[in-house]
Amino acid sequence: MPNVEAHITGTVWKIECEVGQQISEGDTVAILESMKMEMPVEAEDEGTVKEIKCSEGQSVSEGETLVVLE
Repeated sequence: MPNVEAHITGTVWKIECEVGQQISEGDTVAILESMKMEMPVEAEDEGTVKEIKCSEGQSVSEGETLVVLE
């Protein structure tokens, strides 16, 4: 099961997907804010969103799973 992970430490500014949504490789699933910069988090695999493991405003660490695809 592929996971979409945070590539930087920051705050989840916006979630760009919802459970059940079909995601393609390269689609933005969330936007992280770090040091006043917004960084999109893109899916590296395609699949359907099974679970969103973060919420807007939540602090996340680099490597933390944000979205689970199936």
